Amino acid sequence: MQNVLKLLTVLMFVPLLLTSCREEESVLIEGPQDEVLKANSVVANLMQRTAMNDGSDDNIVDQANCFSLEFPFTVVVNGMEITVNSEEDLDTVEDILDEFDDDDDTIEIEFPITIILNDFSEVAINSVEEFENYADDCQGENEFDDDIECVDIAYPITVSVFDTNNELIDTITISSDEDLYFFLEELDEDLIVNVEFPITLVLSDGTEVSVANLDQLEDVIDDAKDDCDEDDDYDYNDDDCDNCTTEQLSDFITGCDGWYVKDFERNDMDLDEQYVGYTFTFLSDGTLTADTSTESFPGTWSASGSANAITVNINIPDLPDFNDDWMLHELDQDGDELEVDLRLPNDDELEFRSSCNP
Repeated sequence: MQNVLKLLTVLMFVPLLLTSCREEESVLIEGPQDEVLKANSVVANLMQRTAMNDGSDDNIVDQANCFSLEFPFTVVVNGMEITVNSEEDLDTVEDILDEFDDDDDTIEIEFPITIILNDFSEVAINSVEEFENYADDCQGENEFDDDIECVDIAYPITVSVFDTNNELIDTITISSDEDLYFFLEELDEDLIVNVEFPITLVLSDGTEVSVANLDQLEDVIDDAKDDCDEDDDYDYNDDDCDNCTTEQLSDFITGCDGWYVKDFERNDMDLDEQYVGYTFTFLSDGTLTADTSTESFPGTWSASGSANAITVNINIPDLPDFNDDWMLHELDQDGDELEVDLRLPNDDELEFRSSCNP
């Protein structure tokens, strides 16, 4: 916040600096003109959209993309009171919601709370009615919004602020999205701002890109701005495989035998009980067998893709209920209990479990 106040102070007093008479010798430092950041330019707008407060990280609680809840806040999840002090505590909320598959999940926010809007302004909310009024103003799930979430700026970055005579007013270190947003929001068109390069941008897959000038900065942000799933929806489980790989799945599922069906739903029909007593073995050569005490059913499996877009093909000719191109939803290990959760777009679900240490 100190940096924000400093930025605002510098920008507020610029008009006075531009009109005042100076008797002392002026210090002139002229920056390279191709690095001049101009107010309301394309690159400035892209930078500001990248710096906006992303309200979707806590959608598991507020189901609102255009603001976030200020920590700490308290929620009651399925009757259990949780104080949320950080984003890590949101995982605790998810764990409670995921504990049972067949219960009715509820989340209640305890008021008063403070919400932080996309422009980092804060609003005190004292009731559910006030909260819903602000939430109703947000865009719906996966609709276009202004904030760019597919690329991040690696801080700190340094800018030098000049007046129209190329006289240095200040050199400012910008250390956060909030700093950058306010700097660009208050940037006067009469100012000349030189940006110190290189700047590092971080893409949604973790790739770091070093840019050497404003043109490159504009190009990278513009190319990346729609290049990922911004996760602006309310399905808190759809990012559980952000870091999954096919290699990880293979090691996971072939490292144990004795897999059994925990949950199985096709076309709104529960099939779990139909496959009680079946054990499944997945081998690294792409074959599998489903065994009962009296029968054995051979088949194949394969996986392709990455992260939340891994497709798992299962084909057991004599057990057609299993045959499909499933999406890998989650890999989970709780002690010796392993879980492979597969889904289809129509909400069909196939969950294998095994008790072993791979």
